[in-house]
Amino acid sequence: MRNLKNMTGHSSEVAAGSRFEFGKNWASFLATLDDARIKNAEQSLIQMLEMPDLKGKTFVDVGCGSGLFSLAARRLGASVHSFDYDPASVGCTAELRRRYFPNDASWHVEEGSALDPAYLKSLGRFDIVYSWGVLHHTGNMWSALDNVNALVQPGGRLFIALYNDQGKISVRWTKVKRLYNQLPRSLHFLVVGPVLVQQSWRRVVKGTLRGRPFQWLRDYHTQRGMSYWHDIIDWVGGYPFEVARADEVFEFYKARNYTLTRLITDCGLGCNQFVFVKTT
Repeated sequence: MRNLKNMTGHSSEVAAGSRFEFGKNWASFLATLDDARIKNAEQSLIQMLEMPDLKGKTFVDVGCGSGLFSLAARRLGASVHSFDYDPASVGCTAELRRRYFPNDASWHVEEGSALDPAYLKSLGRFDIVYSWGVLHHTGNMWSALDNVNALVQPGGRLFIALYNDQGKISVRWTKVKRLYNQLPRSLHFLVVGPVLVQQSWRRVVKGTLRGRPFQWLRDYHTQRGMSYWHDIIDWVGGYPFEVARADEVFEFYKARNYTLTRLITDCGLGCNQFVFVKTT
């Protein structure tokens, strides 16, 4: 086993097999990024937020990952603050800033954690707080959900996505994800291969019956601008891993003076998506 002394919290967790390297996966994703994917990301933001653009708005990307949605928000006119616990994810977002908005004073990128209340308090409050598929990977989801409340100004929007609680199925997936992270990199295919087949065979069959077996794969990026392969790796490796029922999240934020304005639920393995407005 690697010596964990003198490592950062993130690197020691990775070395111990208790955290997935999200940023390395997203670094690979950046090679696929094109204008069509960026526009799809922009469209998904304005549809869920029910806003024509983000001009004049402040936007914080909690767990910025690849940086795609920070970029989308900036292109839509928002002033953006991006942060992530994973240094490689910070690097991905900084690279997109360099490519598309070099030396831009309205887009800040740095390391930070949703589990650090003092850090969050230092950022101030924002019109839009965005965290898609992140807070369930912190290792303490409910604390993270409570902490991001401090970032939302009165009248502001909170847009989050969290894995749906499927009971025993979610427990089994937790074991799969833990196994992936504890295996040597050379053996990851033993986990990824079966999951890839399980997740795609129905789509291939349906597509074949229509004479287009892989059309679903070519169209995948139209959902949020993402990549099927990188999303699969993110799903299989995504650990720590927590889940929540939609009603639990609703009640949690209702008690904190939020009104739910948009909800997309997922009865399967995906994320429930929420847009809340902070009333006071």
